[in-house]
Amino acid sequence: MDVVATAGHVDHGKSTLVRALTGMEPDRWAEERRRGLTIDLGFAWTTLDGGRTVAMVDVPGHERFVGNMLAGVGSVPAALVVVAADDGWSAQTAEHVAVLDALGVRHALLAVTKADVADPGPVLADAVARLAATSMGRVRGLPVAAPTGRGVPELAAALEELLAGLPAPDRSAPVRIWLDRAFTIRGAGTVVTGTLAAGSVAVGDRLVLGGREVTVRGMHALGEPVERAGATARVALALRGVAVEQVARGDALLTPGAFRATSELDVVLTSGDAGTLPAEPVLHVGSATVATRLRPLDAGAARLRLAAPLPLRVGDRVLLRDPGTRTVLGADVRDVDPPELRRRGSARLRGAELAGRAPGGAAAGAELARRRVVRAADFTAMGWPVPADATAVGPWLLAAGLVDELAARVPQVVTRYRQLRPLEPGPPAEVVRRALELPDVDLVPAVVRPPLALREGRVVAAEAALPPAVQRAVDGVRARLAEAPFAAPDANELAAAGLGPRELAAAVRDGQLLRIADGVHLAPGVEREARARLAALPQPFTLSQARQAWGTSRRVAVPLAEWLDARGVTERLPDTTRRLR
Repeated sequence: MDVVATAGHVDHGKSTLVRALTGMEPDRWAEERRRGLTIDLGFAWTTLDGGRTVAMVDVPGHERFVGNMLAGVGSVPAALVVVAADDGWSAQTAEHVAVLDALGVRHALLAVTKADVADPGPVLADAVARLAATSMGRVRGLPVAAPTGRGVPELAAALEELLAGLPAPDRSAPVRIWLDRAFTIRGAGTVVTGTLAAGSVAVGDRLVLGGREVTVRGMHALGEPVERAGATARVALALRGVAVEQVARGDALLTPGAFRATSELDVVLTSGDAGTLPAEPVLHVGSATVATRLRPLDAGAARLRLAAPLPLRVGDRVLLRDPGTRTVLGADVRDVDPPELRRRGSARLRGAELAGRAPGGAAAGAELARRRVVRAADFTAMGWPVPADATAVGPWLLAAGLVDELAARVPQVVTRYRQLRPLEPGPPAEVVRRALELPDVDLVPAVVRPPLALREGRVVAAEAALPPAVQRAVDGVRARLAEAPFAAPDANELAAAGLGPRELAAAVRDGQLLRIADGVHLAPGVEREARARLAALPQPFTLSQARQAWGTSRRVAVPLAEWLDARGVTERLPDTTRRLR
């Protein structure tokens, strides 16, 4: 399905032309039909002779309903501009065309109606020339007399040719449907309508609307029930999980997690000067209308603060309108999470920076470099592509070269920490995280490189070293245990050797001693030796037999036996004897 907006003055016969093309009445309200005046958005559709299906959004032409007109054209890729042969180019025509130009619409067709009332030639030439100066360029124009059918087949054929030249929509993109209607239907509940400009929707999909999750319980396209619809399409969705009173025109139906609601953004005007707009213009995007405060930056850039958050992405096109002068300017969104402007001259520098980069890979790399570290989901939800040279670590993205830069700083952090705490093997990972200003401790392993290693939650040297005096004392204890593996020195002996609680804890962390219990330290590998000696005893055995086999005192034997029980080496029986497992 293709979608086209019909734009033009109220008296130019837009609705009559839509009826002639589609055989449907686009005006939904009785007052519209009574007054012959399009007040709100109208919808009609048809299948052209070549087989293409087109949906038409008939937008109001009267100046009092420009807000409704803007709600109808925001998501539509092509336009049918309607001018009357007996009236010509009007102020309302100029306003509609200015909107289409500001939106950057590049695909359009011109219909000069009432060709049976006046000579269409002069108006046709004038309108084509005026449109050539806009984003639509040189458009094809055709004279039409809708009541008699003159020119309608030719217009339909030209419309089919126009649609064939439209770029293919991205059906893998996330869904963002700006809603233009919400109502209830018995048996279906809340129903919303809008233009699906990208992505696809299926019955059963879970989407987000106004911060709440909703489920698509049913869907219609062109009046027929469908299970799935792909862009571009006009769709009506029956939703579960929301009441109709909770939905308004301008709300957006979104793929969960794919968009970031923002109240502050930086834009670059596509034409004109921000100085021509008031301090509080109205922002239009999709079918949404939001009051805005504008701060000019420089080089055609501006910062906008919205009265209500909108799900916007980098690369979106928005409209800024002055309600007083009716000036409408287009603007491209360049940042939906902009940095603060704190220093004098920062606004000027920011404006130059924004104007000098267009959304894309290079700009994404520069943005990631500014942010340094960001969650990948947040980065893509802003509308940025992931730079090819970015480093992914779990859910995080790091700027190109940042991992190497941070890894080079880690040895300094470790050295400084050990100078202050020589009995500790190295700083905890959390200390390293803070020193490097990383947002998550899970990023620390990515910046730890040999000869450093992450061991038991600390960044240590692969060959950690104790202070010389402590190392000499530990070496003396290990030499003693090499001769008598179970002769653990007592507290007085350890203190005399200069090994207090902190020194012993450092030796244990360094893997040079094994703590069995308070006051009992043995050499690594004692488990294997203890098991070997117990294997020579008749099973089961008593604690006294174990103590004699180990050649040690009860002070050592009791905690050693319990330690072996806890490690599953031995099993204590109900009669207090033990056996090897």
